[in-house]
Amino acid sequence: MDKEVKRGGMGFVSILTLIFIVLKLTGLIDWSWVLVLSPVWISGLFFAIVFAIILIGGRIKKGKW
Repeated sequence: MDKEVKRGGMGFVSILTLIFIVLKLTGLIDWSWVLVLSPVWISGLFFAIVFAIILIGGRIKKGKW
């Protein structure tokens, strides 16, 4: 029997964001909230750019652009 085990958990971005939030709330860093939450918006921006590149590349390959 082959059982597929899937483990959930927190990824690197989630852990880094939590660390930054804890450091901000304890006063150890004096960053703006934009910087504290930067792992979230940087990873979102990265995936949006990759998605756009794949989408545009597919349209160019099909000759629709």
